Amino acid sequence: MKKLFFLFLICTSSVINAQVLSSVQNQTQKTDEDIITGAEQTQLWLPMLKGKNVAVVANHTTVIGTTHLVDSMISLGIHVVKIFSPEHGFRGTADDGEKVASGKDEKTGLPVVSLYGDHRKPSAADLKGVNYVVYDIQDVGTRFYTFISTMTYVMEACAEQNIPYLILDRPNPNGYYVDGPVMEKQYMSWVGLHPVPIVYGMTIAEYAKMVNGEGWLTGGVKCDLKWIACVNYSHEDQYQLPVRTSPNLPNMASVYLYPSLCLFEGTVISVGRGTDTPYQVIGHPKLKNAAYKFTPSPHPGAKSPLYNGELCYGYDLHDFADLFIRDYRGIYLYWLIGCYRDYPEKDKFFNAYFEKLAGTATLRQQIIDGKNEDQIRASWQPGLVKFNLIRSKYLLYKDFE
Repeated sequence: MKKLFFLFLICTSSVINAQVLSSVQNQTQKTDEDIITGAEQTQLWLPMLKGKNVAVVANHTTVIGTTHLVDSMISLGIHVVKIFSPEHGFRGTADDGEKVASGKDEKTGLPVVSLYGDHRKPSAADLKGVNYVVYDIQDVGTRFYTFISTMTYVMEACAEQNIPYLILDRPNPNGYYVDGPVMEKQYMSWVGLHPVPIVYGMTIAEYAKMVNGEGWLTGGVKCDLKWIACVNYSHEDQYQLPVRTSPNLPNMASVYLYPSLCLFEGTVISVGRGTDTPYQVIGHPKLKNAAYKFTPSPHPGAKSPLYNGELCYGYDLHDFADLFIRDYRGIYLYWLIGCYRDYPEKDKFFNAYFEKLAGTATLRQQIIDGKNEDQIRASWQPGLVKFNLIRSKYLLYKDFE
């Protein structure tokens, strides 16, 4: 672990190597003030929805400026009849993995059907009387972030019921690179439905086009898919989120670290749930040679965190995110490899969830076998080459170089 910590110190210094600097010369950081999202282009979607019974797949990120899209639709005369909500609920406050009950929206009185409760795919009864479904949720561009699974299941239900499905596109804050092992069929689950890498470098509309075009919906059904693309966005941009997407991704540092740190959810290592810096710290009670300390406790979005009340030893990675990982354009494996080497009970380090997150059994074995990051990353390349050929068919925006 001393080597790991030395690398951390090197990378969080003010010196970033020439390769990284070269790779980001064409990248720009953009905010919601620079980019016009699909939702903001009311002149395009308003004529499509007039006179229809509309259901909206939405959460707290479904906004035009500071106004919720559903409120805007109602004020513009759109007949919204139902809301479908994903993981974390319509208001985005539920814990990761916490079941959310259906109910009513207090402000509008509309029924809210939870797609993270007793079912994850809208039923025929859920869609009865609906003429159009609109999807508008901000994503963070990683395979195991479950909003793309919700998007897919709703698409499949719309295809089965012959209902048009409109994606109001939003930028992807991790959309400026592609990396990670490609999901293998035997490990597909709710946190990885498709043969894509961990970071797939696509917006939600591009991803939906790919799912539809590649025949990945059950039974090969095709959805009547429509989309409204963003204006002034490209995959060279680093988009700064105006609203946190979920309780445990509170800032851009956590969003940039998430693709690398979520793999720890398949291990004994805490990713800081139950602290003020989730997905910005890692640690465990038995990593006692690490200098940083934190004690998880109940927080919003983490009611019963891992190692609640226990002192954990580990690493604070917030500055690393700001100074290096944002521009690294890849999944950073040194922490995962180093924590495994440092953890005293290696046979207990991984759990059964790891393969679902990694998408393969190979990564666990590579770490156990002592493979270094370069060797592991090289093994991903054939799958990434194949995926990038598929991805290129569905892009709506200028790609990164």
